Formats: sequence, structure tokens, C-alpha cells
Amino acid sequence: MQNAESRTNTKADAPTVTVLMAVYNGARYLREALESILCQSFRDFEFLIIDDGSTDDTLAILNEYARKDARICIISQPNRGLTKTLNQGVRLARGKFIARMDADDIALPDRLQMQVEYLCNRPECVLVGSRVMLVDPDGLPIREICDEKTHGEIDAALLGHGWPLVHPAVTIRTQAIREIGAYSEKYRTNQDHDLFLRLAEYGRVANLPELLLHYRQHPDSISMGNIRKKVDPLADILNEAFRRRGMSAPSRDITPTPGIAPPLNPHQIWARDALCAGHLSTARKHAVATLAIFPLSPQSWRMLYRSLRGR
Repeated sequence: MQNAESRTNTKADAPTVTVLMAVYNGARYLREALESILCQSFRDFEFLIIDDGSTDDTLAILNEYARKDARICIISQPNRGLTKTLNQGVRLARGKFIARMDADDIALPDRLQMQVEYLCNRPECVLVGSRVMLVDPDGLPIREICDEKTHGEIDAALLGHGWPLVHPAVTIRTQAIREIGAYSEKYRTNQDHDLFLRLAEYGRVANLPELLLHYRQHPDSISMGNIRKKVDPLADILNEAFRRRGMSAPSRDITPTPGIAPPLNPHQIWARDALCAGHLSTARKHAVATLAIFPLSPQSWRMLYRSLRGR
């Protein structure tokens, strides 16, 4: 384990990619996330993991894996929050590219290979993501997202409070993210949306059409937490983007639409989305869970009936 002061940013043996993970109390899914990176077909990377003051078994798990694989570099610090921790990682990264990763997600084996090849062949591109499969807490498929592929499609969706890029699915040019000032520490949430908008002003952004990440949804995830707490600075982020670009903001109020719809019970969301996507086992599982929570709700019974029928 290292601390920030002892880590040197030498380029003599610098890897092509820094996989950057910030984790706080992520022990439940951490092993699966680590394995998915360590088993990548692309091997020239360092795995920079910052433990942000975890109080569970996160650090013990990280140290166990670091003893097995020299590509892992662990930094442990008192809790500072996600935005400041990511900026710490951006400062310490030695790779030409930074690939974001979260402690509860699963990268498919060719993710790094395909994203590095894309960026190496397109010097004008500063960020590349991919299609993503939303999965439930047990890893069952819910639905695919990130249909937007081109710079224009992604930028328009970002400005329209859409969700065209998933943070742990993107790989970014290190020079570009540093030159735009990395993550804005004004934002404790949606800092990725702000970053994506500023990167889209700096260079080109894109999504690969291939599915390269399983993005886990669970009640403790940031996106679900924001819904419960109603914490969402996206309107401010979008208004700032319009001002930077010398554009008039839409006359209507910018009311953010999260990538996950607003019902407060996540099982309702997952059942509905999985049913629409044709993942019937997932839909039935969460329809049953919804019925257990709201047994007198006609909507709960309708969802169960639809999932059993398959439509």
C-alpha cells in the first residue's frame, strides 16, 4: 500500500492505461469488480485504487489482491468524498489514458483493448464509452443503455439532461482531463456529467457499439441515493454549460431526468425496465419483490401479471 506522497509520477515505466477506482465501503461487490479488470485481455495497465476511508472489509480485500498482482496500487486516505478522491487519482495517474471503474460493476474482458485501440486510432477523440447493461444487485440483466454513438448524439443528449455515457464505462485521455481541470469540486454528485460536457467542448467524444460493462443497480448506489435524497445539481451544470458555449438555455425549466426513473421503490423500476427489455426472469423476480412490499397495490398485481405473461 502506498500513500500519495510516496508515489512518483515517473514516465520511464509508465503504463498505457491507469484504471482508476475510488471506493468507499464497497466490500460486497469488490472482488467481482477487481477480477473483471485483472482478467482484461489488454494487460498494459496500472490499477490505481483509492480507498476513501472505508470502515468495512474493503481495505483488507484490496491488500489481498495487491499481494497477488503488482499492477495494483492502493492508496488509503481519510474519507474525502468521491469528487476529491477522483481528482487525487487524476493527479497520480501515470497512464496515457484513464479508464474509470467502480467497485460494484463488471468490465467485460475486451473493454480496455477496444477502447485503447479506438483512442489510439482517433487522436481527435478525448473520451470513449460503450454500450452498458444495467444489472440488478445479483447481476441479472435489466436493460441496455447508451444508444448514442457519435459526438453529436452524445453532446445533444448531455445538454438535454440525458444519460448517454456511464462513468465507469469511459476511458479518457489523461492530458485532456488534466487540461480542463479534472472534476469540478463544486459538485458532490453528477460530477461526471459536468466533466463529460467540458470534455465534449475540448475534443470529440464517442461510444463504442459493443457492450463492455455491466453497471450494477442497487439501493446503495449513487444514482438510487440521489433519487431518495433528491440531490441533483444537474440543472446548474447544464445552465453553466449553456453559458460557457454562449448559448441560450431552453425557455422551459431544466428539470433533470435521471437515467433511472423516479419511483422510489427500485424493484418497481427494475421489473418494468427488465420486462420492456425482454429479461423476463429479472422482471418476475422484482415484480414479486414489489408485490411483497405493496401487496394491496393494483399496480403491483398488474406488474406481476404482465411479467408472468411476458409482456
